[in-house]
Amino acid sequence: MSYSIVDAMRVGNVARPTRLLWAGLPRPRPLANLRSMTERTQITTPTPLEEDRTSEPSLRPQRLAEFIGQGKVREALSIAIEAAKHRREALDHVLFHGPPGLGKTTLASLLAREMGVNFKSTSGPVLEKPADLVGILTNQREGDILFIDEIHRLRPIIEEFLYPAMEDWQIEIRLADGPKAQTMTMKIERFTLVGATTRFGLLTAPMRARFGIVQRLNFYPPEDLATIVSRSAEILGTETTSAGALEIAKRSRGTPRVANRLLRRVRDYAQVRGDGVIDDRLAQRALGLLDVDEYGLDEMDARVLKTLIEKFEGGPVGLNSLAVALGEDVTTLEEVYEPFLIMEGFLMRTPQGRVATSRAFRHFGYTIPEPQPAKRGPQGTLFEEG
Repeated sequence: MSYSIVDAMRVGNVARPTRLLWAGLPRPRPLANLRSMTERTQITTPTPLEEDRTSEPSLRPQRLAEFIGQGKVREALSIAIEAAKHRREALDHVLFHGPPGLGKTTLASLLAREMGVNFKSTSGPVLEKPADLVGILTNQREGDILFIDEIHRLRPIIEEFLYPAMEDWQIEIRLADGPKAQTMTMKIERFTLVGATTRFGLLTAPMRARFGIVQRLNFYPPEDLATIVSRSAEILGTETTSAGALEIAKRSRGTPRVANRLLRRVRDYAQVRGDGVIDDRLAQRALGLLDVDEYGLDEMDARVLKTLIEKFEGGPVGLNSLAVALGEDVTTLEEVYEPFLIMEGFLMRTPQGRVATSRAFRHFGYTIPEPQPAKRGPQGTLFEEG
């Protein structure tokens, strides 16, 4: 959209426009309206939404023993906590990695509760310069826990600042800038850094090496998710049957955050269209209204697979061509939708491109294509009998 500045008042070296003339075109929409038009909220996305930030804290367990699932991770953390408390030392630095929505932040807060220390939370993108960490580190008491979410997004200068703090319990503070800059070394209390990341491969090797406890969180089986749904329903004051909880759990993509989000939507449906009790039939109707099928596939997942089957005969097709056919961004398609479809066996990545599996054909009622015979040239194949 073009406009011309017809009047400007110069203050110092900065030109400040005071009156704009829009070239006969309608004025642009406010930025908030544009953002609401472009953002696309999905109920099955594992990343936190705005409504999750207010409801999740009340649903989180208060003790490590109440944490459901991730049995090996809980056992390893329990042993480390008991050993640290017996020696009266700070817990070793901990790194959690895995897909979003599996409980990394919850486990970090539970570590602080079990150790009986203070808990401070921040995130990698928020920390822009070392001064952002100085106040946090100098105010911590011995054994306190500092949690950094999305730690793989830390700037290199922040990582370099953290290394001596994690190993030697000291930080370097710059007192001045320029050629005569001076630094001061300040001792800090022994603390525990707990990092969480969804992109473990993006962490630098020196940063990974400084964590004594590294644990991966995996997707939850439906049985564990059903227990989480039942517990959350009890906290929310909603009555649910075991079959209803299992129906929600099976469609939750193995993620507790998605399970709790689906539970809140099914609870609304039960209050308006039912008697307030969530059973398997009511859960099926409510989730069908939300376009979440029995495998946890939502509307966009179905679009990806149907486009691949109908327009490209099941593939193989390049990622760029598939993204153009869907009208979606390539990065969004590759990082948001494909991982779950591949994990569930509906999609394959091959050197030639993306291919829909026979399970995808059966799920949507398409006829599985016959395998094409290998093309032979006029001289036949290498192992053909004469």
